[in-house]
Amino acid sequence: MSVDQKMDSGRRNLLLATSAAGGVAAVATAVPFVASLTPSERAKAAGAPVEADVSKLAPGEMMTVEWRGKPVWILRRTEEMLASLEKTEGLVSDPASDRPMQPEYAKNQYRSIKPEYLVTVGICTHLGCSPSERLKTGAESGLGADWPGGFLCPCHGSKFDLAGRVYSSMPAPDNLEVPPHQYLADTLLIIGDDGKA
Repeated sequence: MSVDQKMDSGRRNLLLATSAAGGVAAVATAVPFVASLTPSERAKAAGAPVEADVSKLAPGEMMTVEWRGKPVWILRRTEEMLASLEKTEGLVSDPASDRPMQPEYAKNQYRSIKPEYLVTVGICTHLGCSPSERLKTGAESGLGADWPGGFLCPCHGSKFDLAGRVYSSMPAPDNLEVPPHQYLADTLLIIGDDGKA
């Protein structure tokens, strides 16, 4: 073998080794990059339905669960709270939730599947602020002696009754949203799935 052939063989081996090392480096770099493009477990879970156990929720108490990054309120209403809905019916702008943004099972006075439980997204329909619960009635609520209980959006003053129905002449155009949900058992809800898919 001549000196020129030995040099060409050495160059070829060096070129092959360099190419192989470059290919391995490219794959090693591409794998984490491609993996970063897939949704994280947290992102997958953010859109997934969530379960809520309301068995320990006493009458008059409210709990909050997160679904799709939104607070979902579950209020277990007392008999007095349910009775107040008749009194507020003439004061709210959409008493039967006739606007198409609500599921069919929210188109009633209670805006719920079971009258005892209100399930609603705790975001004002005006500008997306977060209302606060004002469940206490009368002067103790800070909203006047005739306040029957409900929710107040402190940003622009929208008021909602204990069914999440917006009072007339308020900045919020619609009732609080009722998310898709269903009961898996008597006191176990799944929020984000109402079985219609």
